[in-house]
Amino acid sequence: MKLLIADDEILTREGLISSIDWESLGIHQIFQAEDGIRALHIARLQEPDIILSDIRMPRLSGIELVEKLSSLLPDTGIIFMSGYSDKEYLKAAIRLNAIDYVEKPLDIETVKATVEEAVKRRRRFLYSRQNEDLLSMETASNLALLLTKPYRDNSEKIDALAGELSLRLTPGCSFISYIVKLKTDEPISAMLKELRENLDDFLKKFHLRSFYIRMHAVYHVFHIMGNNAFSSTVLSSIDLFLKEQFQPFGPFFISRGDAAAGITRAHASYMTAVVAMQSSFFFPSETLLTSKDLNVAAASPETSSDIEAETQLFADALATKNYDKCILFLDNLFQKYTKNCHLLPSQVKDTYYKLFQTINDCRQRQKLPSKTQGSCGSIIEFMENCFTYEELHQTLKERTALLFAQMDSYIPEDNIIFMIKDYIAKHYANDLLSIKDISDHVHLSASYVCTYFKTQTGQTLNQYLTEYRMEKAMRLLEDARYQIADISYQVGYTNGNYFSKSFKKFTGLSPSKYREKMLG
Repeated sequence: MKLLIADDEILTREGLISSIDWESLGIHQIFQAEDGIRALHIARLQEPDIILSDIRMPRLSGIELVEKLSSLLPDTGIIFMSGYSDKEYLKAAIRLNAIDYVEKPLDIETVKATVEEAVKRRRRFLYSRQNEDLLSMETASNLALLLTKPYRDNSEKIDALAGELSLRLTPGCSFISYIVKLKTDEPISAMLKELRENLDDFLKKFHLRSFYIRMHAVYHVFHIMGNNAFSSTVLSSIDLFLKEQFQPFGPFFISRGDAAAGITRAHASYMTAVVAMQSSFFFPSETLLTSKDLNVAAASPETSSDIEAETQLFADALATKNYDKCILFLDNLFQKYTKNCHLLPSQVKDTYYKLFQTINDCRQRQKLPSKTQGSCGSIIEFMENCFTYEELHQTLKERTALLFAQMDSYIPEDNIIFMIKDYIAKHYANDLLSIKDISDHVHLSASYVCTYFKTQTGQTLNQYLTEYRMEKAMRLLEDARYQIADISYQVGYTNGNYFSKSFKKFTGLSPSKYREKMLG
């Protein structure tokens, strides 16, 4: 069964998880949420059997959470955690048919007993509604989850679940794993239920059975079992069927593991599917990958000097305004990385981040407006969400073409804008730098300077100053010699917390996470 723990105190959540043997209670998956909105999102995605929720939470209370889930998950067991002063809330909880509540400070044995009773009620409900199929599906999902782990570490649990499902685990039985990666993590439970039913009906023709588990929201794992070895014809039929079934879900990739003999080797099939999926980023959407597709000559890993050399080639072509040379470089880069199976997406994204930075540096040197280019922060967020390498590469080409179009058409900024930017470049480290300082420097009123700068550049002065400081901070964070606290002062922030919040708002990452990504 699945349990969702919703509480804004991390110590409460982690304390509960570490203090109770959840497996012995029949809980096989546990999800955490730090507030009501996050709990609502997870509940919609994962459909937990039991929710253990604090009554008072930020953004959405426990009562409001359950009210919103009442139509979507009407049969999920609800246990509220509350203090003595929450009596009015508890009256509302009773109206919502909450199973029980436990008082804070929490007593672990009380929580354990309450959840144990909730599990029993949940099972009785499934039986009372004659939902043996649902119970079987839950058992199959638990088995599917364990088959993603080595058999030797979970042999007793796997054998017990196989017994509940009446599986004939003969030495000659075969397993093969498929992983489907979707671009979307939106709730698709109804569509998935129909797909799984269709797959089960389809596999019956070949005397096969599947065990499904959804992982990390976007990965859908299918372990398929048969009493005999899989023929190439059967595998081709399953390949085609899965492709057709997942068409309505939007962009996707499929990887198929190597067939494995016996349940003790099922994990090996899953791991070959995982390895194949790691390279899917470099292939067109809707590609199905197997280990045979990865059997290419191993290439030497890229070094930092290789990346620097590539970046410098691109920078030189930009500096000389040689558009043809830039496009030739990008085309060669695409040929180098497309369908590659020896590099991880993160390695190539690091190279592309430096290329995006090179475009941004060129824009700054040419004093071109930034509003059409987008911030470095938006690039990091874009790359994190990029589904295919082709999508990433095409964006870099578009940014390059846009830069050249700007260079061809842009009229150099006037002396006032130049003086303002030059003054900011020399004084951005001063935390007391103000619009009045800038306006005094150019001998104009503060209101006129603000209006004039926004008209000429499309940015407010504060936006430009923040962007300038953040881009300087990003460069300093890429140098491990500088402490984050020192960098904060160097870019004009005396308050380290405010610097961290501003940096995360600009880039989507905290300073430490950004440094880890750049230096990792």
